[in-house]
Amino acid sequence: MSERSYYDVLGVAKDADEKALKSAFRKKAMEYHPDRNPGCTVSEGKFKELSEAYETLNDPQKRAIYDRFGKAGLNGGGPGGPGGPGGARPEDVFRDVFGDVFSEFFGAQRQARGGPARGADLRYDYEVTLEDAYVGKQADITVPATEKCDVCSGSGAEPGTQPETCTTCSGHGRVRVSQGFFTMERTCGRCQGTGQIIKKPCRNCGGRGALRRERTLQVNIPAGIEDGQRIRLSGEGEPGPRNGPKGDLYIFVSVKEHDIFERDGQTLYARAPVPMATAALGGEIELPTIDGGRTRILIPEGAQTGKRMRLKGKGMPSIRGGPQGDLFVELFVETPRELTPRQKELLREFSAECCEKCHPESQGFFNRVKKFFDQEDTRT
Repeated sequence: MSERSYYDVLGVAKDADEKALKSAFRKKAMEYHPDRNPGCTVSEGKFKELSEAYETLNDPQKRAIYDRFGKAGLNGGGPGGPGGPGGARPEDVFRDVFGDVFSEFFGAQRQARGGPARGADLRYDYEVTLEDAYVGKQADITVPATEKCDVCSGSGAEPGTQPETCTTCSGHGRVRVSQGFFTMERTCGRCQGTGQIIKKPCRNCGGRGALRRERTLQVNIPAGIEDGQRIRLSGEGEPGPRNGPKGDLYIFVSVKEHDIFERDGQTLYARAPVPMATAALGGEIELPTIDGGRTRILIPEGAQTGKRMRLKGKGMPSIRGGPQGDLFVELFVETPRELTPRQKELLREFSAECCEKCHPESQGFFNRVKKFFDQEDTRT
């Protein structure tokens, strides 16, 4: 029986481009990977065949030789042919193809092997008022944290002794485990990835190299900071085990709700009641501003509920600099309540004197209502 061609092995046409070859190999390689089929010699053979086919067809020079002479041409071409003494190993082909998928993971492994483990990042929640967010402030915060042990200088070993190199991993913190065609790395179980063994732990810290303490830090809250933003203090997190580098401290800022103002970015909003008489005759009202000052707002004659007044530059500053935001004041006309008999009498006299021009919106609305009812009566 004739041997299957590399194109049939991958399940692609003879004019398949590099993208199609890679896609086909990925799909089949994941199916027959030895890790997914432990102990299955059939899967191992198919995986090896797939790797050989892809490694040949993905190389333009080897592909040209294969298309013209078949495997015989490759085998006669020297030790560089697939499957020959100098051919690529299946695990190398797999890593090349899937490297873009796992590049972040492999990068993390390289970083872990490059030195001591980095300490954990810490989070601290801090609440400020809207006024604090407007001007900014210097805040002192007390953070529960882990500090390097002064007795052993962070080594975890009793003074006068030194940590010893782990004999299981030879100080690398990781051990290699072979499985099928692959060699995988895992954290050393004896030293837990530190690469060192402490035979005489420090009595002050119990071999941890650090102690739990509280410390006070000064934090700069910038003007214009918004709810949910965070401030990063580099190197103020937990120290890494046994003199490893410190993590970072992240301060998550929340802005307390204000009694008068609502905020949307740099814009402030306020809702102000206006007495009915002031709204009808015009006048002014006084409001506070976020900077601690006061401002007078002129109410035009005949002002209605929902009218917005814009106060330019009376909003919040930008944390990135630039012009200040605005303050929008929304008016709502307040209907008087708990009137005296005399006040009611005056309102009745006022109502009797009113005409359509005094209430154009309500008059227009009820005219449309009347027209609607008249049409309904005509249909019936």
